[in-house]
Amino acid sequence: MFPRETIPAGPVTLRPPAESDADAIARACADPETQRFIPVLPRPYTREHAVGYITGIAEEGWRAGGAEFVMADPDSGEAQGVIGLKPADRFGNVEVGYWVAPWVRGKGVATAALRAVTGWAFDHGAPRVHLVAEMENVGSQKVALGAGFRHEGLSRGAGPIPGGGRADMALFGRLPGDSGEPIRPFLPFLPPGGLTDGVVTLTMLTGDDAPAYQLVASLPDVVKYRVPPEAPPFEETLYRCRGAAYRWLVGIQAEMAIRDAATGAYAGDIQLSHLTPPMREAMVGYSLHSDFRGRGLVTRAVQLLAEWAFTKTSMRRLISGTNPDNLASQAVLERAGFTRGQTQKEYLPGPGGTWTDNVEWLRLR
Repeated sequence: MFPRETIPAGPVTLRPPAESDADAIARACADPETQRFIPVLPRPYTREHAVGYITGIAEEGWRAGGAEFVMADPDSGEAQGVIGLKPADRFGNVEVGYWVAPWVRGKGVATAALRAVTGWAFDHGAPRVHLVAEMENVGSQKVALGAGFRHEGLSRGAGPIPGGGRADMALFGRLPGDSGEPIRPFLPFLPPGGLTDGVVTLTMLTGDDAPAYQLVASLPDVVKYRVPPEAPPFEETLYRCRGAAYRWLVGIQAEMAIRDAATGAYAGDIQLSHLTPPMREAMVGYSLHSDFRGRGLVTRAVQLLAEWAFTKTSMRRLISGTNPDNLASQAVLERAGFTRGQTQKEYLPGPGGTWTDNVEWLRLR
């Protein structure tokens, strides 16, 4: 059982909820983003629902051995969010969950609350605190990393989606012996508006890019050099685009759309994959729609990405690979300052169960 008490947490104070919090909780829980990632919330969410949470759900949580706190403004006392600890499971592990009101997002309130309640749980004997966040809920995942939680994997189909269906859930955990220091992603997110040289713009892939991505990935001359050499099903493309921010944040892959800077039109994709933090290395790959070829857009995209990687991150090596027959891709890499290396025999999967050679390319910081 956790004791009912107030926890100071810098820019926020954690205290058990009171009925006077109902209006603020109702206003926050009516927010579309809050509802998007908390599928159990009633829709529409009313003040009566907030009172029911305070007098029913929260009280039951305390009685069952968990803890429910309001994130309150230290000066005004206004509720700015909720954070709670579920009762310990059969191994003593404790799950934490939280949401923050839209009017205080981006101010560090949730991170401060999570850091404080986790330390408090450890002080009261919890051997482990973990949280789960939907794959697309990158805001919550940033909070977890900022509070020193380590990314531990992705659970397939582990959470419900509003309106039906299941979502993959990212798992983050922290132990008493962990430092609790913020965990910085290997690659920072792009600046607002992406990267641009005035001709091309690079932006993070999103679910809205899936149809255009699928179109490019299905072009015969693109499929020919894909690994493996086949067009992906659209469901795979949609999942890939929707999960791009998650994979970027946790250091799996950084995938971007190549856009015509003048019109914003989707022209192709470019990515950093095979991220290797100890060696500060990543692999560059790209593809372009035939309607945008012949204008040097991919060369500009590779140069733009390399300049960003070498000036804004700790990256020191960019590598790439091409099929020996893909002369256009080789010309792009040469113009972008990559040096040709050795040819690896029968390295890439080809059509019909065959294997093709791979030409290595390298650019150093």
